[in-house]
Amino acid sequence: MKLHSLLFLFIFFTSCKQQKKAEELATVKRNINKIKKSEIQTIIDKTDANGSIVIYNLTKDTYYSNNFDWALQGKLPASTFKITNTIIGLETRVIESDSTIFRWDGEQKWLDLWEQDLVLRDAFQFSCVPCYQSVASKIGPQQMNQYVNKLQYGNLKIDDSNITDFWLEGESRINQMQQIDFLKRFYTNKLPISKRTTKIVKTILLIDENSAYTLSGKTGLSIANNHYNGWFVGYIEVGNDVYFFATNLDPKSATIDIQEFNAIRKEVTISALKTINAIS
Repeated sequence: MKLHSLLFLFIFFTSCKQQKKAEELATVKRNINKIKKSEIQTIIDKTDANGSIVIYNLTKDTYYSNNFDWALQGKLPASTFKITNTIIGLETRVIESDSTIFRWDGEQKWLDLWEQDLVLRDAFQFSCVPCYQSVASKIGPQQMNQYVNKLQYGNLKIDDSNITDFWLEGESRINQMQQIDFLKRFYTNKLPISKRTTKIVKTILLIDENSAYTLSGKTGLSIANNHYNGWFVGYIEVGNDVYFFATNLDPKSATIDIQEFNAIRKEVTISALKTINAIS
């Protein structure tokens, strides 16, 4: 009888604790600070694309966007998943270190840049799909699922049949708010990963460092049914402040110049950061 009473109390308090946590999360979602910026929409209107830019100021705990509805629509993560793939690769030691070299197999690739041996940073910055397909294959679907769930990254569908392309096609999805939440937890050391992994990934994320700011991020591009979707996610450090961003655009045209579209995603993000006075 005493054992049953103790068991009841344990279940009761555990249930109360879980309910309290759920209520706290719900409160956070209700109280989220969001500011809609028409200036950001104007920036996107000047391009040949539709979409949304979301910026999050860590200090003010405030989100800025032209379209928060778009920001909640799940999209294929495309090559933005290389951030997570690198983290998991390092944690599982599939990627041994920042000096790991991806050997070219001598076969023709989609980009000439991929037709060479690449060190980790270059494989990441050149967005080498074959390099990261190899990483995902070695991690395997079971470990990949375990880590993706552990890291709370989007809603990905991973199995034996798609382990080398689940982030590029299929049913895997992540939205802009989830991208920012993940990056925020990564940057503030809230992910359950080693300091070593965090340090290496922060290094390869670096895009530009100057006297005004330090920019880190990753682009991504997917195509489904002749429909392109492009990402640019990351963060920008300005003095003691940091802003996280997730840009997601759909080109209006079915045919695009990939290099130009890549540049546009970065340009509109920088312009959007200027509208909230993050940078000048």
